[in-house]
Amino acid sequence: MNASRGRPEAGSAMVRFDFTGRVVIVTGAGGGIGRAYAEGLASAGASVVVADIDAEGAERVAAEIRSTGGSALPVAVDVADPDSARFLARRADERFGGIDHLVNNAAIFGGMRLDLLLTVDWEYLNRFLSVNMLGALNCVRACYPSMKKRPGAAVVNQSSTAAYLYSSFYGLAKSGVNSITQQLAHELGGDGIRVNAIAPGPIDTEASRAVVPEALLKPILDSLAIKRQGETADLVGMCLFLLSDEASWVTGHVFNVDGGQVFRP
Repeated sequence: MNASRGRPEAGSAMVRFDFTGRVVIVTGAGGGIGRAYAEGLASAGASVVVADIDAEGAERVAAEIRSTGGSALPVAVDVADPDSARFLARRADERFGGIDHLVNNAAIFGGMRLDLLLTVDWEYLNRFLSVNMLGALNCVRACYPSMKKRPGAAVVNQSSTAAYLYSSFYGLAKSGVNSITQQLAHELGGDGIRVNAIAPGPIDTEASRAVVPEALLKPILDSLAIKRQGETADLVGMCLFLLSDEASWVTGHVFNVDGGQVFRP
């Protein structure tokens, strides 16, 4: 059950991780970045709980993982609902006997309203923050009693470079995720649970194409050091590394995977 780095395959620069025997919950895994995380972890040997508010999407991704020989359990979850989060943790325990890792990826993004903090509908803002910020805390609260029983347990939260840029309530939520990451790293460190976050830059997903107009995308890409839009696969290696034992003394940090979009001294 040692999720450590293996040797690259001949002719490949890809670093391989072995998560055989480990159980990982990935929220928002019914598509986009979450799907890439779930598939990457499954291909590394993990049993993956594919969690999403879209039950059909979760079932579809889980079925695809199983079709290639992987182990996956779909679970419908609303990460903003404490009862739903506890149900998610309970299903993972019942099916796989425990939880080693949690990837808090679920968020409202595709179809997100574009508005200002000063004018956005208050009910919408509360729902948005409950999912995009407090959803991560909610899932950790539900899962950590099981995780603290497993050696090498770790959490990866999904932040964004939006936390460091003007992006209204989306940036507010991701700034909150960064702070939750830092605070939980200290609260859970004594239980042997590490907590880190990934802050993606502009990633090409169906959701991002629905939110970011083409006219706005070009200047964003022109500002990057690596002048292309990221792909979901660009994030998977960092996720696997942060969950693995190779990162056993890394906690409380936010790692940009952004093509050089944001420089933080």
